[in-house]
Amino acid sequence: MGFVVRVPAAQVCGRPPRCPSPLARPLRSSRCTLRRALASAREKYGDDVFEPASGEPDVVVIGAGIGGLCCAALAASYGMSVTVLESHDVPGGAAHAWVNKDGYHFESGPSLYSGMTGKNSTNPLGQVFAALDIDLPCHKYKNWMCHLPEGSFLTEVGAKQFMDVLREFRGEAAVSEWRALQQFMEPLAKASVALPPASFRSDPGVVLTAGKYLPNALGSLSPAALGLTGSFRDLVKGVVKDEFIVNWLDLLCFLLSGQDAGGTIAAEVAFMFNEWYQPNCELDFPVGGSQAMADALVGQGLRKYGGKLKLGAHVEEILVEGGEARGVRVRYRGGKTQVLRAGAVVSNASTWDTQKLLPESARSGWAEERTDFAACPSFMHLHAGIDASLLPSTPEMHHIWVGDWKKGVTSPQNCVLTSIASVVDPSLAPEGKHVIHAYTPGNEPYELWKGLKRGTKEYEDLKRERSEVLWDAVSQALGVDARELCEVSMVGTPLTHQRFLRRSMGTYGPAHKAGETLPFPPTSIKNLLCTGDSTFPGIGLPAVGASGMIAANTLTSVSNHLEMLEKIGL
Repeated sequence: MGFVVRVPAAQVCGRPPRCPSPLARPLRSSRCTLRRALASAREKYGDDVFEPASGEPDVVVIGAGIGGLCCAALAASYGMSVTVLESHDVPGGAAHAWVNKDGYHFESGPSLYSGMTGKNSTNPLGQVFAALDIDLPCHKYKNWMCHLPEGSFLTEVGAKQFMDVLREFRGEAAVSEWRALQQFMEPLAKASVALPPASFRSDPGVVLTAGKYLPNALGSLSPAALGLTGSFRDLVKGVVKDEFIVNWLDLLCFLLSGQDAGGTIAAEVAFMFNEWYQPNCELDFPVGGSQAMADALVGQGLRKYGGKLKLGAHVEEILVEGGEARGVRVRYRGGKTQVLRAGAVVSNASTWDTQKLLPESARSGWAEERTDFAACPSFMHLHAGIDASLLPSTPEMHHIWVGDWKKGVTSPQNCVLTSIASVVDPSLAPEGKHVIHAYTPGNEPYELWKGLKRGTKEYEDLKRERSEVLWDAVSQALGVDARELCEVSMVGTPLTHQRFLRRSMGTYGPAHKAGETLPFPPTSIKNLLCTGDSTFPGIGLPAVGASGMIAANTLTSVSNHLEMLEKIGL
Protein backbone atom coordinates (compact mmCIF):
# COMPACT_ATOMS: atom_id res chain seq x y z
CA MET A 1 0.00 0.00 0.00
CA GLY A 2 1.61 3.28 -0.96
CA PHE A 3 1.64 5.85 1.78
CA VAL A 4 1.97 9.12 -0.04
CA VAL A 5 0.86 8.99 -3.51
CA ARG A 6 -0.22 12.02 -5.38
CA VAL A 7 3.02 13.99 -5.08
CA PRO A 8 4.57 15.89 -7.97
CA ALA A 9 7.63 15.77 -10.10
CA ALA A 10 9.92 18.34 -8.53
CA GLN A 11 11.32 19.55 -11.80
CA VAL A 12 12.15 23.07 -10.68
CA CYS A 13 15.81 23.24 -9.76
CA GLY A 14 17.36 24.72 -6.67
CA ARG A 15 21.06 24.85 -5.88
CA PRO A 16 22.50 24.16 -2.43
CA PRO A 17 26.10 25.08 -1.70
CA ARG A 18 28.65 23.26 -3.87
CA CYS A 19 25.94 21.48 -5.88
CA PRO A 20 25.86 22.20 -9.62
CA SER A 21 22.46 23.20 -10.95
CA PRO A 22 20.96 21.57 -14.05
CA LEU A 23 19.76 25.06 -15.02
CA ALA A 24 23.35 25.84 -16.00
CA ARG A 25 23.07 23.46 -18.94
CA PRO A 26 22.54 25.17 -22.31
CA LEU A 27 19.11 25.31 -23.89
CA ARG A 28 20.33 23.01 -26.66
CA SER A 29 20.92 20.30 -24.05
CA SER A 30 17.34 20.70 -22.77
CA ARG A 31 16.01 20.31 -26.30
CA CYS A 32 18.08 17.17 -26.77
CA THR A 33 16.72 15.82 -23.49
CA LEU A 34 13.17 16.51 -24.63
CA ARG A 35 13.76 14.77 -27.97
CA ARG A 36 15.13 11.72 -26.16
CA ALA A 37 12.13 11.69 -23.84
CA LEU A 38 9.66 11.86 -26.72
CA ALA A 39 11.49 9.11 -28.61
CA SER A 40 11.48 6.94 -25.48
CA ALA A 41 7.75 7.50 -25.03
CA ARG A 42 7.03 6.39 -28.60
CA GLU A 43 9.13 3.28 -28.11
CA LYS A 44 7.39 2.35 -24.83
CA TYR A 45 3.80 3.36 -25.53
CA GLY A 46 3.41 3.15 -29.32
CA ASP A 47 4.35 5.18 -32.39
CA ASP A 48 0.98 6.95 -32.32
CA VAL A 49 1.16 8.03 -28.67
CA PHE A 50 1.52 11.71 -29.66
CA GLU A 51 -0.97 11.53 -32.55
CA PRO A 52 -4.59 12.73 -32.21
CA ALA A 53 -7.17 10.15 -31.16
CA SER A 54 -9.50 8.62 -33.72
CA GLY A 55 -13.03 7.27 -33.74
CA GLU A 56 -15.59 7.59 -30.96
CA PRO A 57 -14.45 5.40 -28.05
CA ASP A 58 -16.78 3.93 -25.50
CA VAL A 59 -14.77 5.61 -22.73
CA VAL A 60 -12.45 8.62 -22.59
CA VAL A 61 -10.31 8.86 -19.45
CA ILE A 62 -8.88 12.27 -18.52
CA GLY A 63 -5.48 11.79 -16.93
CA ALA A 64 -3.09 8.83 -16.78
CA GLY A 65 -2.68 8.83 -13.01
CA ILE A 66 -2.90 5.48 -11.25
CA GLY A 67 -6.66 5.73 -10.64
CA GLY A 68 -7.31 6.65 -14.27
CA LEU A 69 -5.04 3.89 -15.58
CA CYS A 70 -6.70 1.29 -13.34
CA CYS A 71 -10.12 2.32 -14.64
CA ALA A 72 -8.96 2.45 -18.26
CA ALA A 73 -7.14 -0.88 -18.24
CA LEU A 74 -10.00 -2.71 -16.51
CA ALA A 75 -12.59 -1.13 -18.83
CA ALA A 76 -10.53 -2.27 -21.81
CA SER A 77 -10.31 -5.78 -20.35
CA TYR A 78 -14.11 -5.73 -20.05
CA GLY A 79 -14.29 -5.24 -23.83
CA MET A 80 -14.77 -1.49 -24.11
CA SER A 81 -12.85 0.78 -26.48
CA VAL A 82 -10.87 3.18 -24.29
CA THR A 83 -8.73 6.25 -24.94
CA VAL A 84 -6.66 7.85 -22.16
CA LEU A 85 -5.69 11.53 -22.58
CA GLU A 86 -2.67 12.70 -20.56
CA SER A 87 -1.27 16.27 -20.59
CA HIS A 88 2.21 15.17 -19.57
CA ASP A 89 4.77 13.40 -21.77
CA VAL A 90 4.73 10.35 -19.49
CA PRO A 91 1.93 8.39 -17.77
CA GLY A 92 1.70 7.77 -14.05
CA GLY A 93 0.49 11.08 -12.66
CA ALA A 94 1.94 11.53 -9.17
CA ALA A 95 3.70 8.18 -9.56
CA HIS A 96 5.64 9.05 -12.72
CA ALA A 97 9.42 9.25 -12.83
CA TRP A 98 12.12 10.78 -15.00
CA VAL A 99 15.78 10.07 -15.72
CA ASN A 100 18.36 12.85 -16.09
CA LYS A 101 21.29 12.83 -18.50
CA ASP A 102 23.59 11.27 -15.88
CA GLY A 103 21.32 8.28 -15.32
CA TYR A 104 19.66 9.30 -12.05
CA HIS A 105 16.12 7.94 -11.90
CA PHE A 106 13.98 10.41 -9.92
CA GLU A 107 10.76 9.17 -8.32
CA SER A 108 8.12 11.88 -8.24
CA GLY A 109 5.84 10.39 -5.63
CA PRO A 110 5.02 7.22 -3.73
CA SER A 111 7.85 5.26 -2.22
CA LEU A 112 6.36 2.86 0.34
CA TYR A 113 4.27 -0.05 -0.93
CA SER A 114 2.86 -3.34 0.32
CA GLY A 115 0.46 -5.97 -0.99
CA MET A 116 1.32 -5.18 -4.61
CA THR A 117 1.73 -8.78 -5.68
CA GLY A 118 0.06 -12.10 -5.03
CA LYS A 119 -3.39 -13.41 -5.90
CA ASN A 120 -4.62 -13.14 -2.30
CA SER A 121 -3.66 -9.50 -1.83
CA THR A 122 -6.18 -7.34 0.00
CA ASN A 123 -4.66 -4.20 -1.54
CA PRO A 124 -7.09 -3.02 -4.25
CA LEU A 125 -4.17 -1.99 -6.47
CA GLY A 126 -2.72 -5.47 -6.17
CA GLN A 127 -6.17 -6.82 -7.08
CA VAL A 128 -6.19 -4.68 -10.23
CA PHE A 129 -2.87 -6.23 -11.23
CA ALA A 130 -4.28 -9.70 -10.57
CA ALA A 131 -7.42 -8.98 -12.63
CA LEU A 132 -5.27 -7.86 -15.56
CA ASP A 133 -2.69 -10.68 -15.21
CA ILE A 134 0.00 -8.04 -14.73
CA ASP A 135 3.39 -9.35 -13.71
CA LEU A 136 4.99 -6.67 -11.55
CA PRO A 137 8.35 -7.86 -10.19
CA CYS A 138 9.04 -6.30 -6.79
CA HIS A 139 11.98 -6.10 -4.43
CA LYS A 140 11.03 -7.37 -0.97
CA TYR A 141 12.21 -5.84 2.29
CA LYS A 142 10.96 -5.13 5.82
CA ASN A 143 12.79 -2.23 7.43
CA TRP A 144 12.65 1.53 7.66
CA MET A 145 14.47 4.00 9.90
CA CYS A 146 12.76 6.41 12.28
CA HIS A 147 14.28 9.64 13.59
CA LEU A 148 11.89 10.81 16.30
CA PRO A 149 12.19 13.14 19.27
CA GLU A 150 12.85 10.10 21.49
CA GLY A 151 15.76 8.99 19.29
CA SER A 152 16.54 7.02 16.12
CA PHE A 153 15.67 3.37 15.68
CA LEU A 154 15.19 0.77 12.96
CA THR A 155 11.74 -0.75 12.76
CA GLU A 156 10.06 -3.22 10.45
CA VAL A 157 6.68 -4.49 9.40
CA GLY A 158 5.51 -7.56 11.26
CA ALA A 159 4.00 -8.44 14.59
CA LYS A 160 7.01 -8.65 16.90
CA GLN A 161 9.85 -6.22 16.21
CA PHE A 162 8.02 -3.02 17.16
CA MET A 163 7.50 -4.49 20.63
CA ASP A 164 11.29 -4.67 21.01
CA VAL A 165 11.47 -0.97 20.11
CA LEU A 166 8.79 -0.15 22.67
CA ARG A 167 10.55 -2.20 25.31
CA GLU A 168 13.74 -0.18 24.78
CA PHE A 169 12.12 3.24 24.69
CA ARG A 170 9.09 2.89 26.96
CA GLY A 171 9.30 -0.30 29.00
CA GLU A 172 7.13 -3.36 29.56
CA ALA A 173 3.94 -1.40 30.25
CA ALA A 174 4.02 0.04 26.72
CA VAL A 175 4.70 -3.43 25.30
CA SER A 176 1.63 -4.78 27.08
CA GLU A 177 -0.45 -1.88 25.79
CA TRP A 178 0.68 -2.49 22.18
CA ARG A 179 -0.08 -6.19 22.53
CA ALA A 180 -3.56 -5.33 23.78
CA LEU A 181 -4.01 -2.95 20.83
CA GLN A 182 -3.08 -5.70 18.37
CA GLN A 183 -5.56 -8.07 19.96
CA PHE A 184 -8.22 -5.38 19.84
CA MET A 185 -7.47 -4.63 16.18
CA GLU A 186 -7.32 -8.23 14.93
CA PRO A 187 -11.08 -8.74 14.38
CA LEU A 188 -11.41 -5.15 13.13
CA ALA A 189 -8.66 -5.72 10.58
CA LYS A 190 -10.54 -8.73 9.26
CA ALA A 191 -13.77 -6.74 9.18
CA SER A 192 -12.08 -3.96 7.19
CA VAL A 193 -11.46 -6.32 4.25
CA ALA A 194 -14.62 -8.42 4.56
CA LEU A 195 -16.50 -6.28 2.01
CA PRO A 196 -13.89 -5.69 -0.73
CA PRO A 197 -14.03 -2.41 -2.70
CA ALA A 198 -13.48 -4.52 -5.86
CA SER A 199 -17.04 -5.76 -5.45
CA PHE A 200 -18.53 -2.25 -5.52
CA ARG A 201 -20.35 -0.66 -8.45
CA SER A 202 -22.79 2.24 -8.57
CA ASP A 203 -25.98 0.71 -9.88
CA PRO A 204 -28.50 -1.87 -8.63
CA GLY A 205 -26.13 -4.64 -9.76
CA VAL A 206 -24.19 -4.03 -6.56
CA VAL A 207 -26.76 -6.26 -4.84
CA LEU A 208 -25.27 -9.19 -6.75
CA THR A 209 -21.60 -8.20 -6.77
CA ALA A 210 -21.14 -6.88 -3.23
CA GLY A 211 -24.12 -8.75 -1.83
CA LYS A 212 -22.30 -12.07 -2.11
CA TYR A 213 -19.81 -10.84 0.52
CA LEU A 214 -22.42 -9.41 2.85
CA PRO A 215 -22.86 -12.56 5.01
CA ASN A 216 -19.12 -12.65 5.62
CA ALA A 217 -19.08 -8.92 6.39
CA LEU A 218 -22.01 -9.23 8.79
CA GLY A 219 -20.29 -12.17 10.44
CA SER A 220 -17.26 -9.97 11.08
CA LEU A 221 -19.27 -7.28 12.82
CA SER A 222 -18.94 -6.68 16.51
CA PRO A 223 -19.84 -3.73 18.72
CA ALA A 224 -16.30 -2.39 18.20
CA ALA A 225 -16.48 -2.90 14.42
CA LEU A 226 -19.39 -0.49 14.25
CA GLY A 227 -16.83 2.21 15.03
CA LEU A 228 -14.83 1.60 11.83
CA THR A 229 -16.60 4.48 10.09
CA GLY A 230 -15.66 6.89 12.87
CA SER A 231 -12.24 8.29 13.80
CA PHE A 232 -9.44 5.96 14.79
CA ARG A 233 -8.73 8.00 17.91
CA ASP A 234 -12.29 7.49 19.13
CA LEU A 235 -12.12 3.79 18.30
CA VAL A 236 -9.06 3.11 20.46
CA LYS A 237 -9.92 5.50 23.29
CA GLY A 238 -9.31 3.58 26.48
CA VAL A 239 -7.10 1.01 24.72
CA VAL A 240 -4.16 3.32 23.98
CA LYS A 241 -2.76 5.60 26.70
CA ASP A 242 1.03 5.54 26.39
CA GLU A 243 2.20 8.90 25.01
CA PHE A 244 4.68 7.41 22.57
CA ILE A 245 2.12 4.96 21.14
CA VAL A 246 -0.43 7.78 20.79
CA ASN A 247 2.12 9.83 18.85
CA TRP A 248 3.16 6.82 16.75
CA LEU A 249 -0.43 6.14 15.73
CA ASP A 250 -0.88 9.82 14.84
CA LEU A 251 2.15 9.50 12.56
CA LEU A 252 0.87 6.34 10.87
CA CYS A 253 -2.53 7.96 10.35
CA PHE A 254 -0.94 11.07 8.85
CA LEU A 255 1.03 8.98 6.38
CA LEU A 256 -2.12 7.08 5.44
CA SER A 257 -4.62 9.89 5.11
CA GLY A 258 -3.04 13.31 5.60
CA GLN A 259 -4.90 13.56 8.94
CA ASP A 260 -3.96 12.67 12.49
CA ALA A 261 -5.74 9.86 14.34
CA GLY A 262 -8.64 12.17 15.18
CA GLY A 263 -9.37 12.81 11.51
CA THR A 264 -8.54 9.40 10.04
CA ILE A 265 -11.31 6.91 9.39
CA ALA A 266 -10.75 3.88 11.61
CA ALA A 267 -11.27 1.44 8.72
CA GLU A 268 -8.13 2.82 6.99
CA VAL A 269 -5.97 2.04 10.02
CA ALA A 270 -7.61 -1.35 10.43
CA PHE A 271 -6.68 -2.12 6.82
CA MET A 272 -3.08 -1.08 7.56
CA PHE A 273 -2.98 -3.36 10.61
CA ASN A 274 -4.25 -6.18 8.41
CA GLU A 275 -1.39 -5.50 5.96
CA TRP A 276 1.52 -4.57 8.21
CA TYR A 277 1.22 -6.38 11.51
CA GLN A 278 0.84 -9.92 10.27
CA PRO A 279 3.56 -12.57 10.69
CA ASN A 280 5.96 -12.76 7.73
CA CYS A 281 4.61 -9.64 6.02
CA GLU A 282 6.93 -7.67 3.75
CA LEU A 283 7.11 -4.36 1.92
CA ASP A 284 7.29 -4.14 -1.87
CA PHE A 285 9.20 -1.86 -4.21
CA PRO A 286 8.58 -2.29 -7.97
CA VAL A 287 11.69 -3.26 -9.90
CA GLY A 288 12.50 -0.13 -11.89
CA GLY A 289 10.61 2.14 -9.47
CA SER A 290 7.12 3.59 -9.52
CA GLN A 291 7.22 4.25 -13.26
CA ALA A 292 7.34 0.47 -13.78
CA MET A 293 3.96 0.26 -12.06
CA ALA A 294 2.40 2.85 -14.37
CA ASP A 295 4.05 1.31 -17.43
CA ALA A 296 2.69 -2.13 -16.49
CA LEU A 297 -0.84 -0.72 -16.33
CA VAL A 298 -0.33 0.75 -19.80
CA GLY A 299 1.51 -2.10 -21.51
CA GLN A 300 0.17 -5.21 -19.77
CA GLY A 301 -3.26 -3.68 -19.18
CA LEU A 302 -4.57 -0.88 -21.37
CA ARG A 303 -2.70 -1.60 -24.62
CA LYS A 304 -2.91 -5.38 -24.30
CA TYR A 305 -6.69 -5.10 -24.42
CA GLY A 306 -6.75 -2.61 -27.29
CA GLY A 307 -6.89 0.65 -25.36
CA LYS A 308 -5.06 3.80 -26.51
CA LEU A 309 -2.83 6.21 -24.61
CA LYS A 310 -2.33 9.76 -25.88
CA LEU A 311 0.41 11.89 -24.31
CA GLY A 312 0.78 15.64 -24.65
CA ALA A 313 -3.03 15.66 -24.88
CA HIS A 314 -4.53 18.34 -22.64
CA VAL A 315 -8.29 18.25 -22.10
CA GLU A 316 -9.67 21.79 -22.15
CA GLU A 317 -13.37 21.05 -21.70
CA ILE A 318 -15.79 18.24 -20.93
CA LEU A 319 -18.67 18.40 -23.38
CA VAL A 320 -22.03 18.28 -21.58
CA GLU A 321 -25.20 18.09 -23.66
CA GLY A 322 -28.61 17.80 -22.06
CA GLY A 323 -27.10 16.92 -18.69
CA GLU A 324 -24.97 14.15 -20.21
CA ALA A 325 -21.21 13.95 -20.81
CA ARG A 326 -20.65 13.28 -24.50
CA GLY A 327 -16.91 13.75 -24.95
CA VAL A 328 -14.09 16.26 -24.53
CA ARG A 329 -12.31 19.08 -26.28
CA VAL A 330 -8.59 18.29 -26.35
CA ARG A 331 -5.49 20.28 -27.36
CA TYR A 332 -2.47 18.28 -28.49
CA ARG A 333 1.23 19.04 -28.40
CA GLY A 334 1.86 21.46 -31.26
CA GLY A 335 -1.48 23.24 -30.83
CA LYS A 336 -3.90 21.04 -32.77
CA THR A 337 -7.36 20.82 -31.17
CA GLN A 338 -10.01 18.14 -31.48
CA VAL A 339 -13.52 17.36 -30.30
CA LEU A 340 -13.42 13.73 -29.23
CA ARG A 341 -16.86 12.30 -28.66
CA ALA A 342 -17.33 9.27 -26.42
CA GLY A 343 -19.95 7.14 -24.75
CA ALA A 344 -18.68 8.04 -21.27
CA VAL A 345 -16.08 10.35 -19.73
CA VAL A 346 -13.99 9.46 -16.67
CA SER A 347 -12.00 12.25 -15.00
CA ASN A 348 -8.91 11.39 -13.01
CA ALA A 349 -8.29 15.10 -12.31
CA SER A 350 -8.95 16.41 -8.81
CA THR A 351 -12.50 17.46 -8.09
CA TRP A 352 -11.51 21.16 -8.23
CA ASP A 353 -9.75 20.74 -11.57
CA THR A 354 -12.60 18.68 -13.00
CA GLN A 355 -14.97 21.50 -12.11
CA LYS A 356 -12.88 23.87 -14.24
CA LEU A 357 -13.35 21.56 -17.26
CA LEU A 358 -17.15 21.74 -17.07
CA PRO A 359 -19.28 24.32 -18.91
CA GLU A 360 -20.41 27.22 -16.73
CA SER A 361 -23.95 25.85 -16.57
CA ALA A 362 -22.75 22.69 -14.78
CA ARG A 363 -20.17 24.20 -12.40
CA SER A 364 -22.40 25.43 -9.59
CA GLY A 365 -24.10 22.05 -9.23
CA TRP A 366 -20.71 20.37 -9.25
CA ALA A 367 -19.49 22.64 -6.44
CA GLU A 368 -22.46 21.67 -4.28
CA GLU A 369 -22.00 17.99 -5.07
CA ARG A 370 -18.23 17.53 -5.08
CA THR A 371 -16.25 20.31 -3.38
CA ASP A 372 -17.88 20.42 0.04
CA PHE A 373 -14.62 19.68 1.87
CA ALA A 374 -11.28 21.36 2.45
CA ALA A 375 -8.11 20.58 0.51
CA CYS A 376 -5.05 19.05 2.15
CA PRO A 377 -1.89 21.16 2.09
CA SER A 378 0.85 20.57 -0.47
CA PHE A 379 4.51 19.46 -0.51
CA MET A 380 8.11 20.48 -0.55
CA HIS A 381 10.36 18.07 -2.46
CA LEU A 382 14.07 17.50 -2.70
CA HIS A 383 15.47 15.25 -5.42
CA ALA A 384 19.21 14.66 -5.26
CA GLY A 385 21.93 12.46 -6.71
CA ILE A 386 24.91 11.79 -4.43
CA ASP A 387 28.27 10.04 -4.45
CA ALA A 388 27.65 6.89 -2.39
CA SER A 389 31.37 6.06 -2.09
CA LEU A 390 31.75 8.83 0.51
CA LEU A 391 29.02 7.53 2.82
CA PRO A 392 30.10 6.15 6.21
CA SER A 393 27.78 3.15 5.73
CA THR A 394 24.93 1.90 3.52
CA PRO A 395 21.75 3.71 4.61
CA GLU A 396 18.30 2.18 4.94
CA MET A 397 15.97 2.80 2.02
CA HIS A 398 13.32 4.68 4.02
CA HIS A 399 13.62 7.28 6.77
CA ILE A 400 10.87 9.09 8.67
CA TRP A 401 11.78 12.23 10.63
CA VAL A 402 9.55 14.06 13.13
CA GLY A 403 10.70 17.28 14.79
CA ASP A 404 8.39 17.90 17.75
CA TRP A 405 5.42 15.79 18.80
CA LYS A 406 3.89 18.74 20.66
CA LYS A 407 3.42 20.63 17.39
CA GLY A 408 1.43 17.74 15.94
CA VAL A 409 2.53 15.64 12.98
CA THR A 410 0.38 17.61 10.56
CA SER A 411 2.04 20.97 11.34
CA PRO A 412 4.16 22.51 8.55
CA GLN A 413 7.67 21.08 8.14
CA ASN A 414 7.35 18.88 11.25
CA CYS A 415 7.56 15.61 9.33
CA VAL A 416 9.86 14.60 6.46
CA LEU A 417 10.02 11.34 4.52
CA THR A 418 13.25 10.33 2.81
CA SER A 419 13.46 7.55 0.23
CA ILE A 420 16.77 6.26 -1.13
CA ALA A 421 15.34 3.84 -3.68
CA SER A 422 18.72 2.90 -5.16
CA VAL A 423 19.53 1.07 -1.91
CA VAL A 424 17.22 -1.77 -2.97
CA ASP A 425 17.31 -1.12 -6.74
CA PRO A 426 20.82 -0.03 -7.84
CA SER A 427 19.59 0.36 -11.43
CA LEU A 428 17.96 3.65 -10.41
CA ALA A 429 21.29 5.46 -10.08
CA PRO A 430 24.68 5.40 -11.82
CA GLU A 431 27.18 2.93 -10.41
CA GLY A 432 28.54 4.08 -7.07
CA LYS A 433 25.77 6.69 -6.66
CA HIS A 434 22.46 6.98 -4.82
CA VAL A 435 19.28 8.78 -5.81
CA ILE A 436 17.32 10.50 -3.04
CA HIS A 437 13.77 11.79 -2.75
CA ALA A 438 12.82 13.69 0.42
CA TYR A 439 9.50 15.43 0.94
CA THR A 440 7.19 16.97 3.49
CA PRO A 441 4.13 14.72 3.10
CA GLY A 442 1.17 17.01 2.63
CA ASN A 443 1.97 19.64 5.26
CA GLU A 444 3.29 22.59 3.20
CA PRO A 445 0.78 25.49 3.14
CA TYR A 446 -0.08 26.67 -0.35
CA GLU A 447 -0.83 30.12 1.07
CA LEU A 448 2.90 30.79 1.54
CA TRP A 449 3.41 30.43 -2.21
CA LYS A 450 0.20 31.85 -3.62
CA GLY A 451 0.87 34.78 -5.93
CA LEU A 452 4.61 34.19 -6.20
CA LYS A 453 6.12 33.97 -9.67
CA ARG A 454 8.49 31.12 -10.41
CA GLY A 455 12.04 32.26 -11.09
CA THR A 456 11.83 35.52 -9.14
CA LYS A 457 14.23 36.28 -6.29
CA GLU A 458 11.37 36.15 -3.78
CA TYR A 459 10.38 32.69 -5.01
CA GLU A 460 13.95 31.35 -5.05
CA ASP A 461 14.68 32.73 -1.57
CA LEU A 462 11.57 31.12 -0.14
CA LYS A 463 12.36 27.85 -1.90
CA ARG A 464 15.86 27.85 -0.41
CA GLU A 465 14.48 28.62 3.06
CA ARG A 466 11.70 26.01 2.96
CA SER A 467 14.00 23.27 1.61
CA GLU A 468 16.46 23.47 4.50
CA VAL A 469 14.42 21.02 6.59
CA LEU A 470 14.68 18.52 3.72
CA TRP A 471 18.48 18.83 3.49
CA ASP A 472 18.74 18.40 7.27
CA ALA A 473 16.54 15.28 7.24
CA VAL A 474 18.54 13.75 4.38
CA SER A 475 21.81 14.53 6.16
CA GLN A 476 20.53 12.75 9.26
CA ALA A 477 19.51 9.77 7.15
CA LEU A 478 22.96 9.58 5.52
CA GLY A 479 25.00 10.31 8.62
CA VAL A 480 26.89 13.05 6.79
CA ASP A 481 26.13 16.49 5.31
CA ALA A 482 24.19 15.65 2.15
CA ARG A 483 25.31 18.89 0.52
CA GLU A 484 28.91 17.71 0.51
CA LEU A 485 28.04 14.59 -1.51
CA CYS A 486 25.49 16.16 -3.85
CA GLU A 487 26.09 16.03 -7.61
CA VAL A 488 22.67 17.19 -8.78
CA SER A 489 19.62 18.49 -6.95
CA MET A 490 16.11 19.73 -7.65
CA VAL A 491 13.71 21.38 -5.25
CA GLY A 492 9.96 21.34 -5.83
CA THR A 493 7.30 23.52 -4.22
CA PRO A 494 3.50 23.64 -4.18
CA LEU A 495 3.74 25.66 -7.39
CA THR A 496 5.76 22.83 -8.95
CA HIS A 497 3.05 20.41 -7.90
CA GLN A 498 0.37 22.69 -9.31
CA ARG A 499 2.22 23.12 -12.60
CA PHE A 500 3.40 19.61 -13.45
CA LEU A 501 0.40 17.66 -12.16
CA ARG A 502 -2.21 20.33 -12.86
CA ARG A 503 -3.33 20.06 -9.25
CA SER A 504 -5.37 22.98 -7.96
CA MET A 505 -3.44 24.65 -5.12
CA GLY A 506 -0.84 21.91 -5.44
CA THR A 507 -2.98 19.92 -3.03
CA TYR A 508 -2.45 16.38 -1.77
CA GLY A 509 -6.19 15.83 -2.15
CA PRO A 510 -9.40 16.31 -0.14
CA ALA A 511 -9.00 16.73 3.61
CA HIS A 512 -12.06 14.68 4.41
CA LYS A 513 -12.25 13.66 8.06
CA ALA A 514 -13.77 10.68 9.79
CA GLY A 515 -17.54 10.93 9.58
CA GLU A 516 -17.43 12.74 6.23
CA THR A 517 -18.22 10.77 3.08
CA LEU A 518 -16.48 11.18 -0.26
CA PRO A 519 -18.63 10.82 -3.38
CA PHE A 520 -18.58 7.63 -5.44
CA PRO A 521 -17.17 7.68 -9.01
CA PRO A 522 -20.51 8.40 -10.77
CA THR A 523 -21.70 12.00 -10.74
CA SER A 524 -25.03 13.73 -11.24
CA ILE A 525 -23.96 14.40 -14.82
CA LYS A 526 -24.96 11.30 -16.74
CA ASN A 527 -22.03 9.29 -18.14
CA LEU A 528 -19.46 11.37 -16.23
CA LEU A 529 -17.50 9.42 -13.62
CA CYS A 530 -14.48 10.28 -11.49
CA THR A 531 -11.48 8.41 -10.17
CA GLY A 532 -8.57 9.34 -7.95
CA ASP A 533 -8.16 10.79 -4.48
CA SER A 534 -11.18 13.12 -4.72
CA THR A 535 -13.43 10.07 -4.90
CA PHE A 536 -14.26 7.26 -2.49
CA PRO A 537 -12.21 5.73 -0.86
CA GLY A 538 -9.85 8.77 -0.91
CA ILE A 539 -6.10 9.37 -0.62
CA GLY A 540 -3.39 6.73 -1.17
CA LEU A 541 -2.48 4.12 -3.77
CA PRO A 542 -4.88 1.44 -2.48
CA ALA A 543 -7.70 4.00 -2.44
CA VAL A 544 -7.14 5.37 -5.94
CA GLY A 545 -6.78 1.82 -7.26
CA ALA A 546 -10.15 1.02 -5.69
CA SER A 547 -11.73 4.13 -7.21
CA GLY A 548 -10.55 3.03 -10.65
CA MET A 549 -12.03 -0.43 -10.14
CA ILE A 550 -15.37 0.96 -9.00
CA ALA A 551 -15.61 3.25 -12.04
CA ALA A 552 -14.74 0.45 -14.49
CA ASN A 553 -17.13 -1.95 -12.75
CA THR A 554 -19.93 0.61 -13.03
CA LEU A 555 -19.36 0.89 -16.77
CA THR A 556 -19.54 -2.86 -17.44
CA SER A 557 -22.12 -5.60 -17.04
CA VAL A 558 -22.71 -7.47 -13.79
CA SER A 559 -21.62 -10.71 -15.43
CA ASN A 560 -18.26 -9.23 -16.44
CA HIS A 561 -17.84 -7.85 -12.95
CA LEU A 562 -18.58 -11.21 -11.31
CA GLU A 563 -16.12 -12.95 -13.62
CA MET A 564 -13.41 -10.51 -12.54
CA LEU A 565 -14.12 -11.15 -8.85
CA GLU A 566 -13.92 -14.90 -9.40
CA LYS A 567 -10.65 -14.49 -11.32
CA ILE A 568 -8.91 -12.66 -8.51
CA GLY A 569 -10.16 -15.14 -5.94
CA LEU A 570 -12.48 -12.91 -3.94
